[in-house]
Amino acid sequence: MKNTIFKGVGTALVTPMKKDGSVNFQVFGELLERQIKENADAVIIAGTTGEGSTLTDEEHIELVKYAVKKVKGRLPVIAGAGSNNTRHAAELSKQCERAGADALLHVTPYYNKASQEGLYLHFTECARCTKLPIILYNVPSRTGVNIFPATYKRLSQVDNIVAVKEASGNFSQMAKIAALCQGDLDIYSGNDDQITSALALGAKGVISVLSNIIPEDTHKICYEYFRGNSGESDNLQLRYLELIEALFLDVNPIPVKQAMRAMGFETGPCRLPLCDMDITLAEKMYAVLCKYGLLEEGMKIGSVTVHRPYNSGVPLTRNM
Repeated sequence: MKNTIFKGVGTALVTPMKKDGSVNFQVFGELLERQIKENADAVIIAGTTGEGSTLTDEEHIELVKYAVKKVKGRLPVIAGAGSNNTRHAAELSKQCERAGADALLHVTPYYNKASQEGLYLHFTECARCTKLPIILYNVPSRTGVNIFPATYKRLSQVDNIVAVKEASGNFSQMAKIAALCQGDLDIYSGNDDQITSALALGAKGVISVLSNIIPEDTHKICYEYFRGNSGESDNLQLRYLELIEALFLDVNPIPVKQAMRAMGFETGPCRLPLCDMDITLAEKMYAVLCKYGLLEEGMKIGSVTVHRPYNSGVPLTRNM
């Protein structure tokens, strides 16, 4: 049995930017403190949601160092270290380890479309270069390649490959991974709309975009399940489905950063080639945020005035 990095919700944290496009470390620190205050169980730095692909290596490592210093061991800091260049991924792994990260997240090499043998060799080489525990990240919709269950089984035999963020959306595959790798590979849901389903298959939690918006309640989805209250866990999952859908109306992390800006967090824009949502999509997302009590009806956000949908019924409110 390998050690579990965390149980519950690991927030795939956004990287706030200033107007000039540089990283806003002050706001980054505030977001980290909010995650701790609202019971996140881990934070993932410079992953997909953190725009790791448009950060320089220097910015990437500085973010990890800052997070480690700010968090002070209060929760695990997991650093994105993936690349489609194995040498680059290995070097990032070494640097993130030196920066003090508790674990690494390694996405499947994108664009190259490696074979299953190539994936095995890539991940084992990355694992060889560090003593840190590694979470594999399988997201075929973004990378164009899927890790097969048999390949997971081979990789689970590597001592420091300990978990997977499974975002294929394929529950048959997730079940096969769980059956083949029992005790050797923890599973985390990579999809916020499938948390409870993944937990039912033995997952240890979720690596989440939603928890940038509602950390406490995303934590509760997992916590209630773990304490045996699966009904309440299911209720929370279903309650937030519309919000989850709204956060994926455009490519992640465009909607979540734009939503957080509307909520008053100075997260700034995404870096190019990602840009703000078009007005129609933004208006739809803001209306959902309003419905959940996360924005005030009638707020002016840029050129958009927020209106609650006519068919929304009683708003779902929470303390912010």
